[in-house]
Amino acid sequence: MSPGWARTRENTLQTGLSFVMPVLNESRYLTEAVTSILQQEVDGESELILALGPSTDDTDEVAQRLSDAADGRIRLVRNPRANIPAGLNAAIGAAKYPVIVRVDAHCEIPTDYAARALATLERTGAANVGGIMVATGTAVVQRAVARAYNSKLGLGGPSFHSGGEEGPSESAYLGVFLRDVLDEVGMYDESVLRGEDWELNLRIRSAGYLVWFDPELKVIYRPRASLGAVARQFFATGAWRGELARRDPRATSLRYFAPPALVAAVLAGIVVSSIAALSPGLAGKPWWLAAAWSPALVYLMTILVATARDSEAHSLADRIATLAVLPTMHVAWGTGFWKGLLRGARRTNDRSRVLRP
Repeated sequence: MSPGWARTRENTLQTGLSFVMPVLNESRYLTEAVTSILQQEVDGESELILALGPSTDDTDEVAQRLSDAADGRIRLVRNPRANIPAGLNAAIGAAKYPVIVRVDAHCEIPTDYAARALATLERTGAANVGGIMVATGTAVVQRAVARAYNSKLGLGGPSFHSGGEEGPSESAYLGVFLRDVLDEVGMYDESVLRGEDWELNLRIRSAGYLVWFDPELKVIYRPRASLGAVARQFFATGAWRGELARRDPRATSLRYFAPPALVAAVLAGIVVSSIAALSPGLAGKPWWLAAAWSPALVYLMTILVATARDSEAHSLADRIATLAVLPTMHVAWGTGFWKGLLRGARRTNDRSRVLRP
């Protein structure tokens, strides 16, 4: 462990903290996100560093106005590579305080978020703490995406989506880090374009440090608002999860294999159906088709039952949107996973930020 570990821990509350945020085509949400950061109730000093990618909307102008009005508390750095880990590293490199708080332009944090995170760092001896993503939407599709994020059926039930008891965790949503530890493990891997948080936390844990989940840390997250944007986002995320599984299968939870198993089952059903249609000997044996399509039918029934029982879907439009969103997320993620596992993710990136949701 770093020789500065004890010294950093002793001084965390006294010396201040740096919020870091990668930003690309976020003019719609940036003001609310930045406002929630500037309103943090913490002792000591703080700063916000925005890593600006090459946006195609007026994000840069919004960021500059916010910086001009913030009395030096907001600094801007450039992220010409546009990807998230490069932006985070650029912002962290410019940071001057020993605690790094990762934030996102799609998020808003309550006023006590940073103070709670600092207290949890001190209480637990962790190197990184994170909490729960509380997805929230306004339009019909975005609301359905938010409900999927918050459910175990939607994203498989990791604690930072569905909650759980406080304790050690394999990863952390966003994260509040000790800077010494980030320096020691090498910060974010800029070759990992999605899943960079999971990969970083794996290295933190491998170095002997603790990653901690605190369910009292809640972050409001604004998900993508169209099926196309959701599909692009989840395909990229799945591809990088497959890439990480390809690199180290032992560090990959079994739950990550559920969406690719669904995709494989659907493809198997299509193949068997095609063979049965072309084979006179199988044409009169429908049990072939029943067996081939049974996994997909079980999945469909599960989605239908879950949608019918969804107490937060208040209208027919909400339920129809849920029926569209869940398969979109699962199939896109599962298809991406197979690409990453078999061929590597390569330069696959989430283009939904560029092609505005």
